[in-house]
Amino acid sequence: MRLDKFLKVSRLIKRRTVANEACDAGRVSVNGKPAKASVNVKVGDIIEIAFGTKTVKVRVLDLLDTTKKEQAKEKYIDDFKDWMSNIYE
Repeated sequence: MRLDKFLKVSRLIKRRTVANEACDAGRVSVNGKPAKASVNVKVGDIIEIAFGTKTVKVRVLDLLDTTKKEQAKEKYIDDFKDWMSNIYE
């Protein structure tokens, strides 16, 4: 699945055009590398998005074409901070 579509479907970014703009501006990286909107995202990838002074880091859990708003976070992404704390416990 394309990165811009994943960002929209997972509700990390509200609109696909905004996701495209964020990628073009270099604010999105996949597995530590700056990513264009056309990059294919796979399960297990680490996506990092810079929102102003805040950075959001998540791990991809699943790739589906659509989802309901309430299920987006639990179905698609794993908060990287929670994931890393589980590894080191």
